[in-house]
Amino acid sequence: MSEFDHWIADRTRNFDSSGIRRMFDLAAKLKDPINLSIGQPDFDVPPPIKEALIQAIRDGKNGYALTQGMPVLREKLQAEVDATFGHDDRELFVCSGTSGGLLLSVLSLINAGDEVIYFDPFFVMYPAIIELAGGKSVKLSTFPDFKIDIDQLESAITDRTKMIILNSPSNPTGVCYSEEEIKAVAELAHSKGIALVSDEIYSKFVYDQPHVSAAKYNPNTIVIDGFSKTYAMTGLRVGYVHGPKHLMQTMLKIQQYTFVCAPQPAQWAGAAAMDFDMTPYVDRYRSKRDRFIEGIGDHYEIVQPGGAFYIYPKLPWGTGQEFVERAIENNMMVIPGNIFSDHDTHFRISYAVDDSVIERGIETLCKIATP
Repeated sequence: MSEFDHWIADRTRNFDSSGIRRMFDLAAKLKDPINLSIGQPDFDVPPPIKEALIQAIRDGKNGYALTQGMPVLREKLQAEVDATFGHDDRELFVCSGTSGGLLLSVLSLINAGDEVIYFDPFFVMYPAIIELAGGKSVKLSTFPDFKIDIDQLESAITDRTKMIILNSPSNPTGVCYSEEEIKAVAELAHSKGIALVSDEIYSKFVYDQPHVSAAKYNPNTIVIDGFSKTYAMTGLRVGYVHGPKHLMQTMLKIQQYTFVCAPQPAQWAGAAAMDFDMTPYVDRYRSKRDRFIEGIGDHYEIVQPGGAFYIYPKLPWGTGQEFVERAIENNMMVIPGNIFSDHDTHFRISYAVDDSVIERGIETLCKIATP
């Protein structure tokens, strides 16, 4: 108990610090660990994008950006979105990372007591931001095959349901929902008048089928995407949101009084990134996925991930904590599944690492597959 506890707002008490961050802290204490815990690309920002960032800084583009984003990036993104969806009422703005876009979406739409449905396993930020807004999490299990049961979803909707969050490709599973699943969720949300937020940050890392946005089937979908994962720009904090104009204007109002804007030099880098072909990078990550699954597939039960850079194997024995402790004893870092889920049955691997680390990881995971 601290003398400052009575100062701390109640809204902070319903969630803890990210378990992933704790794993990062632990990894820092290990010597040359096999670190399969980090959810960011292992490659550097591609050189032309980096040069655009440096040039923007040298050219003095270091002040506040427009709240809605600099025209060099925002207009380019808006044109791409217009060409993709053709919606009359779809406006776009630039935000401070996709995490900023998620927070703005929830703060703009959720009142105290409103229910938000999302699917388990889930990105760790979802319950925290819902609690911050005073909302109520409604988690729907997708175990064991990580597929959406549309009847279960419809049954979970109440008169307090305000929002559904969809994440495909998924963090932590790497699973891409099928077009049929996405269409069903999008059309159900539209028919019920429920806000649908589609978290599409891994939209460029899709390996076996074209990426499908929920906005294809629901014109009111709020889509959140960004540059962090695709271009390794995680520290530059550039994301974007698009959806119905009235909602975007409300989100911008909150951005003005919170984040203010996304960093201006990074927006110039984002504009350059849109002209850079990432296909070779994506192809390499497809190969990393395939090598990892080939290497451990005989020892672990795995649902084939279709995107992102994660594998979510079933625990071969014990609890997540016990398994992770065994991994740490073998100088390896993975994330226990109960950080992402109410089920303590799986663990997350990130294969966004050098191929040599993948080989070491395969060897160690095969070694500890039996208790």
